[in-house]
Amino acid sequence: MSLHGPLGSQVAYPEQYSPDVLHPIPRLDGRSRLNLQGDLPFAGVDIWNAYEMSWLNERGKPLVACGEFHFPADSPNIIESKSFKLYLNSFNQGRWASTDAVQKTLQNDLSAACGAPVTVVLHRPAAWPGGLGIDAMRGQCLDELDIEMRDYQPDAALLVCHDDRQLAQSYYSHLLRSRCPVTGQPDWASVHICCDGPKLDEAALLRYLVSFRQQNDFHEQCVEQIFCDIWRQCQPESLTVYARYLRRGGLDINPWRSSDPSAKPLNSREFRQ
Repeated sequence: MSLHGPLGSQVAYPEQYSPDVLHPIPRLDGRSRLNLQGDLPFAGVDIWNAYEMSWLNERGKPLVACGEFHFPADSPNIIESKSFKLYLNSFNQGRWASTDAVQKTLQNDLSAACGAPVTVVLHRPAAWPGGLGIDAMRGQCLDELDIEMRDYQPDAALLVCHDDRQLAQSYYSHLLRSRCPVTGQPDWASVHICCDGPKLDEAALLRYLVSFRQQNDFHEQCVEQIFCDIWRQCQPESLTVYARYLRRGGLDINPWRSSDPSAKPLNSREFRQ
């Protein structure tokens, strides 16, 4: 199996519970390219939502749920997404005593694979109307700005900030696109940026976000690069970057990074999710 696990390869779906298919990837692989060493400039979490979860009860009746998984950003590893999908599907034909038993098993396996405690919530159908609604990002949408693009590789020098300082800046864009570093498939996201400090030039910020269009990186690494580039180039007093990626294979990945360790993200679906 490659360094990236089953991603990009044809593999058989396991017919029984198989925690061994989980494939961790060290976060250090991506962070070394960002010169992130020692203490991180951000706190954060990667929120994964799984919409294709099912298992059998003790009598063989199928049950379904939507899974919500919180991986701390200071964990040593991320989980490769295809291996995560294979792992979740390995529950399909297993008989489990209770939803709680499934949840605890997920929590133990994923915590062991990523190297830090993972929070797991299984939303059964009765909870879907209240807990899995659709919401819209708040702030100023950048997408109607008239910009010209020539290069589609991220460059921190594209970012421009002004001398005047502004509190509670809030911008979002639906134009973020990057590519899987293994398969080259496009990954689509809406991204929300909040900061206090020098006023960000809005057109420059949009050009910077669009420049990720041919970047080959995992979701988590793209968000950390956005955070680090703004943090270093514009030197805000506070900064939060949150990307909501579209689902693939029944999974969506939503990395959140913030300079405020006390802040917590909401897990609200975007319209395209």
